[in-house]
Parts: sequence; C-alpha cells; structure tokens
Amino acid sequence: MRIRAAVTETPGGPFVIQAVDLEAPRPHEVLVRIAAAGLCHTDLSMQASWPRWRTPMVFGHEGAGVVEAVGADVTGLAPGDHVCLTFHSCGRCEQCAAGHPAYCHFQQTLNISGGRGDGTTPLSRDGAPVHGAFFGQSSFATFALAHERNAIRVPADLPAVVAAPLGCGVQTGAGTVIHRLRPEPGSSLVVIGAGGVGLSALMAAVVLGCDPVIVIEPVASRRALATELGATAALDPSAADDLGATVLDLTGAGAHHIVDTTSRPEMLRQAVTALRPRGDLALVGIGSTVAFDVMSLLGKGIRVHGVIEGDADPARFIPELVDLHQRGLFPLDRIIATFPFENIGDAVAGMRDGTAIKPVLTFG
Repeated sequence: MRIRAAVTETPGGPFVIQAVDLEAPRPHEVLVRIAAAGLCHTDLSMQASWPRWRTPMVFGHEGAGVVEAVGADVTGLAPGDHVCLTFHSCGRCEQCAAGHPAYCHFQQTLNISGGRGDGTTPLSRDGAPVHGAFFGQSSFATFALAHERNAIRVPADLPAVVAAPLGCGVQTGAGTVIHRLRPEPGSSLVVIGAGGVGLSALMAAVVLGCDPVIVIEPVASRRALATELGATAALDPSAADDLGATVLDLTGAGAHHIVDTTSRPEMLRQAVTALRPRGDLALVGIGSTVAFDVMSLLGKGIRVHGVIEGDADPARFIPELVDLHQRGLFPLDRIIATFPFENIGDAVAGMRDGTAIKPVLTFG
C-alpha cells in the first residue's frame, strides 16, 4: 500500500515526507494506522550516526494508532484495537523468558538494523528498498507494520498523543525507578535532567512516595514544571557552587537513588558525591565515555546501573502506566507538545532548543 513517511536520505540528513510503499502484514505482524508518534532523542542521535549503506531510512519508535489488519497467525489483536507501539524482542531468549525483553539477545537486530530480524524491510520506493522496521515499527509514517509482540493494546478512550510516548521515553524514565531502583517510600531520589525521560522518572518517584524528590535542570520553565509535578526541590546546576553539597544538605546524608538522563561527565561525577553510602546511580542517557574515580565508588559502595527501556516488560508495564494516568497519578499530558506530522522539522527544532519537552507528532 502507498503511505507517507518521513524519509532520511543520508546520514544526518533531514526528515523529508514523501510517498513510499508498505508491504502487507506477515503472519505475526499487524498493520497500524498511526495517529500519533513521539519524537525521542534516540531518533535524532541515530539519525545523525546512521550508516550510509542503510539509507534511505524511516525512523520513529513511539507510535500509537489503530490496528487496520492483522497477519494470519496473530491471536491477541484484531482490527479496530487501539495500540501503543514499543520496542521489539524475540520472546524466546533467556532475557525475554526472565521478563527482561529490553535485554533481548536479538535486540540490535530487531530494533536498529534497518530491517526485520531476517534482514528484509517492509518499505520500498519505486521498487527499491527503503530501510525501516526501526524498533520494530518505523512510525514516522501514516501507517506502520509492527510485530504482535511490540504492539500493546490500550483503551480506546486514551488519547493517542498520550499513548505514543509510553512506548519508549516514558517507560524508560518511569521503569528505571519502578523496576530497577525500586525505592522504598520515604527514600530520597534525585533526577538529573528534566526532559521527557527525567520528568517521567520524577512522576514515578512521586507515585512511589519518595521524599525528598529533587530535580536538577538548567531550564527555569522545566524546573517550575518539575515542582508542579511533585518535586520537593528543583536546582539550577549553574547556580549552585557545590551541587553535591546542596543535595547532601537537602537529603541529610545524601540521596538513596539518582537517575541521570544526561550522560554528562561533570554531572555524573557530582552524582557520586551526592549519593549516600550504598546509594544507586542509574544511567539512562545516551552517551559515550565517562571516567569515575574508582575509590569514590568503592569507598561508598555505590551501585551503578545501566538501564535500557526502564528494564520493563511493555506488555505488563504500559497497561500499568495507563492505569496510573487515568487515575490522575501520572499526568503525562503535562509534558507533551503536539506538532502536525507535516511540521516534523518544527518538532525537531523544539526538542533541540528545549522549548518542547516531549514532542509528539499528530496525523490527520
């Protein structure tokens, strides 16, 4: 079928909306009419570094919409179902069987290879392949194919613009707190960076009864929003002479848990200082190399966690997040800024200049 998609022609090239062709669903795939798609820093970082031999490429990995058709062997979904699209996993390996599909043994092949697990791509243009199946979906398009494993049914009355970010950024932030750190009520938690992932972590910490919950963020409007969402304190890192000492003062003996979304070396070194003995530091931001003083980790017994997708099982966790939102405990809509699909360039600009915390594309 003919669809419209935001195609990246060259590494680091812009998203250009154009007509492409999409295959019919295979036995375990579902065809989804996309109603909304979140824009994530992962889309931009992968777009910037994507290899030339895997272009042209269609990105997008936070899709939400309505199932239009299903493959012959799909059993859990039917046309008309509203779904949130998330990352793909095999469902058979050791990690998937243990309930940790974010660490699927085939994660890279299924999500960031530019095609399906077998190397094929469902997209083409004038008979030539267009790479896709990004995170098992490539949802910067009017329609997308997903596997039944990474299409999660959501209530029909849940707005698509709220459902879309649940597929990656929101479950990354919230899942890191709920599934990996598992703070006790009354324990202290610090979030570094008040973007979509960081504010999702904040909302999860508030739900779990953490106290105090501290956000570190240079943008004043985001600090104000963090306070409205339940942060006990919101600190400007550029205004604090000694950020670690400030956190120690606010928490008594240091934070029990810190979630870093920035991967900035100077912030991570201060995070180690701000943690109490045997505290937890969770790293969720995309980065490269960070150097720690080993003795500072050993001396305090710091536990460093690398976390992908919140270490969540989306089939279980996304419905839990939907329930929290519908009960008014997880006000995700407060961080969303919407942009028409045709204005994807404006959404990218808003994410880069910080004016849009969580851009979500909408499809007429």
